[in-house]
Amino acid sequence: MQMDEEAIMDLQGKLNAKKKEFESGAPPEKVAIMNRATDELQRSGIAARVLKRGDRVPVLELPNEAGEMVSSAALLEKGPLVIHFYRGVW
Repeated sequence: MQMDEEAIMDLQGKLNAKKKEFESGAPPEKVAIMNRATDELQRSGIAARVLKRGDRVPVLELPNEAGEMVSSAALLEKGPLVIHFYRGVW
């Protein structure tokens, strides 16, 4: 199932709002670190190698935030899936 354009725009709006919220409340040095890391990733060319909308990924089993193993196949049975990797506490 692919997301329609309206859902994508809604998601992008939510992501933009979260970024703005973070930037308005975080210490300037942390915002600078985040922006520098983002710039480095963009310059690396990694965006050209990421999966695009509609691409399929292999079945994954990864730990969630509680350390419990979760299967992407099981989650996909419930609907669309977004996988977010985070570094943790800066």
